[in-house]
Amino acid sequence: MQWGISYKYCTATRAGILILLLLLGASSQLLSSGHRLSARVFSRTRSSPLIEQLRLATEMPSHSTQCNYPSRPTTGRPHTARPPSARPTTAASNMHTRGSYIAAVLEGRGVAREVGIAAFDKDTGKVVVLQLQDCQTYVKTLHHLQLHSPHTILLPDTFLPTGHAASRQATPLVQCLQEEFPDVGYEAVGRKFWNENTGLEFITQLIIEDEDRSGTLMNVSNKYYCLSATAAMFKYAQLKLNMVFSPHSLRIAYTGVDGMFHSLWILPDDMQPQFAGTMLIDTESAKNLELVQNSSNKKSTHSLFGLLNHTFTPMASRLLRVNILAPITVQSSIEARLDAVEELVQDENRYSSVRDALRALKGIDIDKLISSLALSETRPKSTPQSASSRVSHMLRLRNVVRSLPAVQAAVNGCRCPLLQAISSMLSDDRIAKIEERIGQSLNEDVTNSTGGGLQAVNIKVYAVKANFQRLLDVAREAYKENVGDIFTLCETLSEEHDLPLALEYEEKGGGFWLTVKKDRVEGSLPQDFINVSSKKAKWIFTTMELKKRNLRMQDSLSETLMLSDKIIQGLVEEVLQDIGVLYKASEAVSLLDMLWAFSHAAILKNYVRPEFTGTLAIKGGRHPVSESILSAGTYVPADTYACSDASFQIITGPNMAGKTTYLKHVGVLAVMAMCGSFVSAEYASFRIHDALLTRLSNDADPEKNLSTFANEMASSAMILDRSLVIIDELGRGTSPVEGTGIAFAIAEELINIGAFVFFATHFLDLCTLLGNRPRVVSLHLAVQNNVQPNSSNFGMVFKYRVAEGPTTDTPHYGLELAKIADLPQDVLDEANRVSAYLSDLEAKNREASKSTKAALRRKAMLRLHTQLTQVAEHSTLPEKELAEYLHKLQVEMVSVLGSVLDEDPSIDMVE
Repeated sequence: MQWGISYKYCTATRAGILILLLLLGASSQLLSSGHRLSARVFSRTRSSPLIEQLRLATEMPSHSTQCNYPSRPTTGRPHTARPPSARPTTAASNMHTRGSYIAAVLEGRGVAREVGIAAFDKDTGKVVVLQLQDCQTYVKTLHHLQLHSPHTILLPDTFLPTGHAASRQATPLVQCLQEEFPDVGYEAVGRKFWNENTGLEFITQLIIEDEDRSGTLMNVSNKYYCLSATAAMFKYAQLKLNMVFSPHSLRIAYTGVDGMFHSLWILPDDMQPQFAGTMLIDTESAKNLELVQNSSNKKSTHSLFGLLNHTFTPMASRLLRVNILAPITVQSSIEARLDAVEELVQDENRYSSVRDALRALKGIDIDKLISSLALSETRPKSTPQSASSRVSHMLRLRNVVRSLPAVQAAVNGCRCPLLQAISSMLSDDRIAKIEERIGQSLNEDVTNSTGGGLQAVNIKVYAVKANFQRLLDVAREAYKENVGDIFTLCETLSEEHDLPLALEYEEKGGGFWLTVKKDRVEGSLPQDFINVSSKKAKWIFTTMELKKRNLRMQDSLSETLMLSDKIIQGLVEEVLQDIGVLYKASEAVSLLDMLWAFSHAAILKNYVRPEFTGTLAIKGGRHPVSESILSAGTYVPADTYACSDASFQIITGPNMAGKTTYLKHVGVLAVMAMCGSFVSAEYASFRIHDALLTRLSNDADPEKNLSTFANEMASSAMILDRSLVIIDELGRGTSPVEGTGIAFAIAEELINIGAFVFFATHFLDLCTLLGNRPRVVSLHLAVQNNVQPNSSNFGMVFKYRVAEGPTTDTPHYGLELAKIADLPQDVLDEANRVSAYLSDLEAKNREASKSTKAALRRKAMLRLHTQLTQVAEHSTLPEKELAEYLHKLQVEMVSVLGSVLDEDPSIDMVE
């Protein structure tokens, strides 16, 4: 490598620094071109057009619970039947149930590995379709399916070894799916149902009529595989799930290769990004970093999702999960979210008003509510149960549309464009029209009840206004009389048997039951009381006369609900005409809820707003989950710095020094920042990353994961120049020599690619082999040697701080650990002597190397180039502080170059 520059000294003037910057810029280009090994050209296609649609969120298991009370059939023995009883479930027991998405997957037969995916949420009615070109590990396909928590995966019958093809081996795609989702059901769908034209017809007929319709239809028109998957998915829903969909009632979105549409495309037109991209996080990385689930306890909230999930609504919780697993990569969109969070953090009144408005919608799943109104069965039948459900759904919808104006008022007048856009979406006139339509049919003073009992039944009975339909009024009057007769019977029995009897209504148990406290009964109950059972401190029973009156009451109740259902069905048809505005309102509420959760976490934990400058710089960074677990003040913050000229960082240090926590906190903070959240640090600057890949030492199968990592390394889909790669103890499953070779080969490729890499290792030879290369920085976790070892004879104190250079304080920390094993002292002394001799010999050889000195000089010049570039582009220092900083850089550069020339004057700066 020829250098046409000779440095004798450096000046401190601004003009001299700028000239030096230009010269170093030209020299660094020559250096980069001379030392960069040939590598593949990786490219990613962005084909997604811009649409104003919020992110399709993945359904999370509902946290609401419901107790079901199944009734037992009556037998000839009058005292054996029991009233309904059940053990109520808890939120924790429902937290980790299977997902609700039906996903159809189809792969092409060529070598391009083109995959089409169609996913339908049977609870919320959301549909997402995409077509992508994947690699041999199908990492993109698995990533997108992971976002949707599939309940059932549909595959062509030719892909599965079933029927006549039972002896045939499953395709590689199926094998990857079954390995990644072992608890998911797999259904074989006949090949004739995978039809492109049928899929396009389904989308055309069912997609809601809004401004995004034409763009979606244009995107899917020539996507054979995703259209075929869509056809199979809807056919399965019709034939197997008995579901039919109202025309123009589903929210269908096509996603591009780079990711899914995020809940941000509601900005003004002049602020819209050109492409909707997301960061690719493979499933192993999500598990290693504990993004959505704790690795040791699945029910624990000690994960990034559990830490940030302060949302009120289930839609926002699903949206948060999807954003954590696939953060957005459009900087303008991220900045818009950060602006919104910052305004909520700084404006206490705005923060409180948004919180109070969202609290009125707590626990209400608007998406699920809309879907329940839009979906019906292929064999329509009206039953009292379905009628009761429709009445409840309509009452909930009225509560929602009544609460939306308060949410709109809470964000009205905000400075942030994103909050202004949310306010604009919630101020749509069609929302008020929907409320008006519902108000014309339903009673104003009737509100939906979340509980059970007679009150909940009466709410449904009197939901429709009086005098709206004469037959309904007559049925209500009959119901009222029958209920009155039951209460009269209760009073009569109380007087007859001199017992303080009470009535208890069980909707699933056939109606009313008689109850009495046990301490009020002397002896046994009268013989007229049948089906006696015990419930806590009271007896529950019935009589033959009560059963008869219950039957009459149930008949009148069913008649009332059926007549009310006819009115509700007409109301549903009117509401579905404007279903698009309800979906938009749901998306706006979910995004606002997620942004408020970010602001709430920032206030509680004292997080700071991150910047995006192309450089990864973290001062006082803290792992957010570890910090929440440890006692206050015990967590030791860490500093991190990486740029294009210091992109590969080798971290060494003894076990238990904190290497893994340091690596994890870099990845977690990057995910938080790209989601639009504040981060746990004193200062944080990040680069937009297209992918996040980790291989950590806590993997259960090192050999398998090493093989997987090597496959992904060979794929252009995984490692790009804007990726963030985190590796811990790669190659530890083999011998030191082989492990060093494997780690060196992979590290060399990563250096050539230019991704930001944090590489923790125990192979100290890597620091020697790679330390002189451009872009490589050696770091270590600081450890202090004790002059007087403690009672366990352990002579080290962990500082949990990152320091520059390879491990020097404890070069043979393995020998320190050997002391705990009570090895003979003469063995330890001999081991120390041999280790010290080999280390000294290696250091002398390294110091005598002319190439080492030349590499040190080049690294110093590259570092100066980067520092001067950052000063020129991002510095806001005053004139005096800037001059002091430049003088400091000058002194450091002269010192490094001078030390090299002093040690070997024969080395000329011109090579």
